[in-house]
Amino acid sequence: MPTAAEHAAEQVASVREDPTARLALLRSLYETPPGWDARRLPYRRAALAFMGWELRRGVLNPADAGAPGSPWWRAVNDRLLRDTAEARAHVLGMGGPTSSSSVADAVTFIRQPSVRTWYRAHNAIIVRGYLDNQELAHTESRVERFFINVVLVRVLFAHALVAAPRLALGWLSPFAPVLGDPRLAITGIFLQLSRVLPDHYPLREDLDWYVGRENGFGRILDLGVIGPRLEALYSWSATELSIPQLYPLLRDGVPAYAWDSTDSAPWDPSPRLTTRAARRVLPPPISSPD
Repeated sequence: MPTAAEHAAEQVASVREDPTARLALLRSLYETPPGWDARRLPYRRAALAFMGWELRRGVLNPADAGAPGSPWWRAVNDRLLRDTAEARAHVLGMGGPTSSSSVADAVTFIRQPSVRTWYRAHNAIIVRGYLDNQELAHTESRVERFFINVVLVRVLFAHALVAAPRLALGWLSPFAPVLGDPRLAITGIFLQLSRVLPDHYPLREDLDWYVGRENGFGRILDLGVIGPRLEALYSWSATELSIPQLYPLLRDGVPAYAWDSTDSAPWDPSPRLTTRAARRVLPPPISSPD
């Protein structure tokens, strides 16, 4: 009988060249067999929403498709599917050790489903996927690498909304857990990128073109709310996820995953009135948050 890790690897290999099958596999991994805690099922919404955006962009297409996908996005998605599948296999009783700490976090979520255990498992897997595939990320265009960093920043912030609400929203912290709850339709953290990026890959315009068309909410969120908190956010996330390698992905206040931190202009453009207002209304915490 294969180990849990081997079984997961086989499952991912069977869907690797079929984006629709990837989505179906992720959906099936959230199903609850008899006797399992059914509270985990609603968390599937956020995971499927983001993966649906990946499918629409075409980043998960195989290399030999008419419109080839992205080796980086495919590799990170592989990690998400593999770790989630392995965790499920462990809970179903398949043998072998957990292959990584992110799999162990996913096992904890299955056994103790909650908003915090879901974010810890999901974000640990995503961060591990980022760290394992930095060389592939460097093959992407500048504009793609910028938005790869935006994705990371936003998933870290979404976690902080529920697990470190004062860090995330300061005096508005009582509202943060509801805004970050992945079970609720109100949560837009996973969906806002579809309003920034078109549904195609690769991106054909330069970065300034896309940044200039970012919707008002996204701009306020990235520059007015999250930007002043980046140092605290990355430090907290590295500790919360027990992944110290995450913190160096921010350099001199600039998200620096496969990105030159001296190329800081896209991260600190001239703030609009709404951005300045957000910074005044929601200043970052001075003391250690939460």
